[in-house]
Amino acid sequence: MLARGPGAGIIGPMGFYGRHVLPRLIDLAMRSRDVMAEREKLVPRAAGTVLEVGVGSGLNLALYGPAVERLYGLDPSPELERMARRRLRQIRFPVRLIAGSAESVPLPDGSMDTVVSTWTLCSIPDPPRALAEIRRVLRPGGRFIFIEHGRSPDAGVLAWQDRLDPMWQRVAGGCHLNRAMDSLIASGGFRITEIDRGYNRGPRPFTFLYRGLGVRS
Repeated sequence: MLARGPGAGIIGPMGFYGRHVLPRLIDLAMRSRDVMAEREKLVPRAAGTVLEVGVGSGLNLALYGPAVERLYGLDPSPELERMARRRLRQIRFPVRLIAGSAESVPLPDGSMDTVVSTWTLCSIPDPPRALAEIRRVLRPGGRFIFIEHGRSPDAGVLAWQDRLDPMWQRVAGGCHLNRAMDSLIASGGFRITEIDRGYNRGPRPFTFLYRGLGVRS
């Protein structure tokens, strides 16, 4: 649920709201108790050399376990990067923050053991291209850890997601409510080995989660 995508003026991600207000709203929403509890279930399972796509304000940094040797954090938002840098002081492993897009990851082929994405694929303008990049930088057999919100299987909730989606994209930095994350990830060349789907607490159009692990096929 990161600030990205095209836009201009006061609301667009390149306007005042997108540069200064939205990053702080994202940081506040993404460190709620329920969201952090979801992070704590999967992020510690990362190992080796790790890329976090959509590192945002660095909320996952303290959750990585001792198996992590080095981490690259990718995000297009300069303001969120500044917030993340303030959280680096107590991190024991080397971290390199990279300003950039998930559709064009500036890392070599097969150089990552794990890629982590939490609440990020919803707001990437071209998710198939981003998933192709994630697959490219993962070594064969490398793991993709994901926690994403998206398309509900319930017709009534989905109807509201479809209805709200155009407005929500404008106020939430290009975030989509109705992407079928499991289908996207599987079609991106990943074998999903674990997945849990269900609602988190909160309004249902915003809280249907896909949590799991994929392996580069």
